[in-house]
Amino acid sequence: MASYVIDPPAPVAVPVEGETALFPVRRILCVGRNYAAHRREMGGDDRDPPFFFAKPADAIVLPGEDVPYPPKTGNLHHEIELVVALKGGGADLTPEAALNLVFGYAVGVDLTRRDLQNAAKDKGHPWEAGKAFDASAPISAIRKWDAAPPQGRIAVSVNGAVKQDATVADMIWNVAEVIAEASKLWTLAAGDLIYTGTPEGVGPLKPGDLVEGEVEGVGQIRFKVI
Repeated sequence: MASYVIDPPAPVAVPVEGETALFPVRRILCVGRNYAAHRREMGGDDRDPPFFFAKPADAIVLPGEDVPYPPKTGNLHHEIELVVALKGGGADLTPEAALNLVFGYAVGVDLTRRDLQNAAKDKGHPWEAGKAFDASAPISAIRKWDAAPPQGRIAVSVNGAVKQDATVADMIWNVAEVIAEASKLWTLAAGDLIYTGTPEGVGPLKPGDLVEGEVEGVGQIRFKVI
């Protein structure tokens, strides 16, 4: 067996409701501007299609963990999202085939250094500094799922005040379409997570804030910014 010149990184894995075994995370793909109202909120046009970006697997923040306020920003934003966990993969999938790959769903928050993201957009630079930083992907436990995708309420509050409140059915691209479109850009595989976009109402967080979110039928997420 091959050895390593340094210790390999620890694997990233998310708990599964009702299971002792964990879901191993291969990578995280995210959909931008997949709710029309949020697209307009961010200065986009209704004709602009949703798009993808990525976060590293080690951006995951597990249930029960606090989120450290990241460096180099004065404008950290919350973005509540439905997360899809895949049990299989492939390329150039149809929407019908894509749904057969779903292991389950979770509640996630795409944390964003908005000031760094906006500066990158203004210069035509990549978004990694604004989106793919450490501890930028809090997630709930994954709920196994073998029915039609969730369509109900998606909401988040900060210190008890509701900030985002919509329904998953408001997504421009539905779950099957999101997976299928992603498979045209990457060969998907078991262990992939897809954050499917956020509704309108994104806003700032500061140290000490308590963030609580939910996706109806899927679960809840709760963490403190420290």
